[in-house]
Amino acid sequence: MKVTLLGAGAWGTAMASQAARQLRAEDVCLWSHSPKQLEAIAQSGENQAYLPGIALPQNLQLESNFAVAVKRLGLDDLLVIATPMSGLSETIASVLKIAEHPLNIIWLCKGLEPATALLPHQVVEREDRLHSRGLKHAYGALSGPSFAREVGAGMPCALTVASASSQLCEIVQAAFHHGNMRVYSSDDLIGVELGGAVKNVLAIAAGIGDGLNLGLNARAAVLTRGLAEMMRLVKAAGGRSETCMGLTGVGDLILTATGDLSRNRRVGLELASGKSLNEILASLGHVAEGVLCAAAVGDLAKRLNVEMPITAMMGEVLSSKLTPKEALKKLMGRDPKMEA
Repeated sequence: MKVTLLGAGAWGTAMASQAARQLRAEDVCLWSHSPKQLEAIAQSGENQAYLPGIALPQNLQLESNFAVAVKRLGLDDLLVIATPMSGLSETIASVLKIAEHPLNIIWLCKGLEPATALLPHQVVEREDRLHSRGLKHAYGALSGPSFAREVGAGMPCALTVASASSQLCEIVQAAFHHGNMRVYSSDDLIGVELGGAVKNVLAIAAGIGDGLNLGLNARAAVLTRGLAEMMRLVKAAGGRSETCMGLTGVGDLILTATGDLSRNRRVGLELASGKSLNEILASLGHVAEGVLCAAAVGDLAKRLNVEMPITAMMGEVLSSKLTPKEALKKLMGRDPKMEA
C-alpha cells in the first residue's frame, strides 16, 4: 500500500510520519510545492519550519513534482490532501485533472470555504463535477482531536474517518490505525466536517474568556452552549446531531478550546489582551482556521435559520465590529430561556 500526502505543513508531516510507522517508509510520499523546503527536510531529518524537533523516518519519500506524487498511486492506495481549507479547491482540481484512474482521496482540513460557506466535501463535489472526467473517485474526511506535534511524536490519539465508502474507510484505517493512533469510521460526513469547523470558532471564544480572566465557570458555559449550537447546525444541515458527541465534535472542541498548542485558542487569548487581529495573525506563523471560517459558519447558520449566538458574536469580534468585552456584554444580556 502506498500513501501520498499533499502538503508539507505540520499536519501533513505528522501524518506522513504516522503512516511510515506502519507501512514501509519508502511507500509514503510527502509532497511540497517548495523544493527548497524538501531539501531542508532531507538535510536535517525534520521539518524545521512547521514541526521542529520531530525526527522523520529516514526513507520517507520527498517529492516536489505534483504529477509524480499523485500518479505513483494505484487503485488500492491513498491520497491525503493536507492543505489548509483555503488550498482544498485548487489542490483537488489539480489532482482530478491528471488522475488516470479512480483514486481514494481524503482531506485533513477543517472549516468552510469563506466565500461560499461550503463544507469541504461540497467543495470537492463542485470540483469533481468540473474535472473528474467520469472517473468515480472515493472521497472522505479524516478529523478529530489532534495536535500535529503530538501525532508527530507518536503520542496517543484517536481520529474519525467519514465517508460514504466503507472501502475508503478501511483503506484509511490500514494506513493510520496502528501504534498509538486509533481511527474510527463514520458515514456522517456532514456531522464530522461541521464539528471540525464550528469547534475552531468556539475555541476562539474560549480563548477570549480565558484571556479576560472570566474563570473556569465561564469556560464551561461557552463549551456547553457552544456544543448546543454545533448540534443545532449539524442537524439543520442534514447531519446527525449525535455525531457532535463524538471525537470530531465534543472531543475536538475540548482539545482546541483548552489546549496550549491550539492556534485558535491563542487567537482568542491575544484578542482579549487588546492586540489587533492582523497583528496576531502576523505573529502566528500557521493558519488559524477559526478566523477564516467564522463568518462562513455564521452565513450558513442564517441560511439554515439556526440560532448560534456565541458563533455570531465571534464573527462580530473578528470583523472588528465589537470588542471582546462588548461581545461578552451582549451575550450575558440575552433574555433567559429554557435549556435545549
